[in-house]
Amino acid sequence: MVPAGRVLLNDESLRDGLQSPSVRDPSIEEKIDILHLMEGVGINMLNLGLPGAGPRAVAHCEALAREIGRAKMKIKPNCAARTHPNDIRPIAEIVQRTGVPIEAATFIGSSPIRRYTEDWTDDFLLRTTENAVKYAVSLGLEVMYVTEDTTRCDPETIQRLYSTAIACGAKSIVICDTCGHATPMGVVALMHFVINEVVKPSGENIRVDWHGHCDRGLAVANAIAALVAGAEVVHATACGIGERVGNTQMDQMLMNLRLLGIEPWKSQDLTKLKDYCEAVAKATGVPIPKNYPVVGEDAFRTGTGVHAAAVIKAYKKNDVLLANSIYSGVPAHHFGMEQIIEVGPMSGKSNVMFWLERHGIAASDELVDRIYQRAKNSDRMLTDSEIMECVQAAPGVQSWLAS
Repeated sequence: MVPAGRVLLNDESLRDGLQSPSVRDPSIEEKIDILHLMEGVGINMLNLGLPGAGPRAVAHCEALAREIGRAKMKIKPNCAARTHPNDIRPIAEIVQRTGVPIEAATFIGSSPIRRYTEDWTDDFLLRTTENAVKYAVSLGLEVMYVTEDTTRCDPETIQRLYSTAIACGAKSIVICDTCGHATPMGVVALMHFVINEVVKPSGENIRVDWHGHCDRGLAVANAIAALVAGAEVVHATACGIGERVGNTQMDQMLMNLRLLGIEPWKSQDLTKLKDYCEAVAKATGVPIPKNYPVVGEDAFRTGTGVHAAAVIKAYKKNDVLLANSIYSGVPAHHFGMEQIIEVGPMSGKSNVMFWLERHGIAASDELVDRIYQRAKNSDRMLTDSEIMECVQAAPGVQSWLAS
């Protein structure tokens, strides 16, 4: 149950992620900072934006492309485009001005739901696909052909659209779960269908991508299923920002690939993962939930007595891996973090003693009991300043602190 080939990650934070109605579109400077953090955590590709959307989008996409060229970055850019010359042409113009190759991610709706709503015929979809891909190729662009809502499309239309795009020069195709409809086994079935009925019969070396959303809470599971079934690239966003419930979470993909031992984790520095997520959160105005995996405030934090006691015992064995594993399925040290033990109403005296030890304060029985009783009478975790109030109020502590 591991991918047979390479695994690449395409970051959609600065394009699809910005379709969330709750985000702020970051400035060029903020996007450049995020771009460098993407490079730092080892993300392979990114979507610069949709330059066909207007002058602001063109300026931002061009600035990011220039920075990739200037800094000689490894990350490979692409730009989104509707299957229309007015969206494709600006990508080619940015390439000409910057000298940085940019893949054109041309997309079109495919499901019967969308076709019925738009009154699109099969001939219209095929003709539009053919014209768009041929036009992009004529401008010297590599083409990533995207069918929206692939998971709710009929097999015959999927086969015809992808086969047409490949015949016209597309080098990669993207299978999309645009509405977060799929389940992992459905993803496997769909991936096998596309690879066996489209990619292999084409005789071409075609890259297959997976682009998913999280409406059913299955985005990461679906993405891993897609990789196991033959996809080479997963599209995702920082903290899963995106329309409605959001996209596949890039940080969770990086974390899971690391824990599964799936390449290219050895070339990634995931100690910068929190910086990446926090930069996107700050720039877009979307806060990270406290209980969010790895980078959330509570991810490696406990105040529960039984749990804390076990972690403390592991620390006393001088075993960091043990301490980071005994009550966590995600070892904190892989991501540059550590377990945090706090004092609250569910804490035991071992929490108090550990806190005092970490702060270089002698743990007398009277002082431990004073802090413990205050914690038991609280309805939340004590702050450091509240614990220090107890320390300073304890008999004999003032002279000890002064010395």
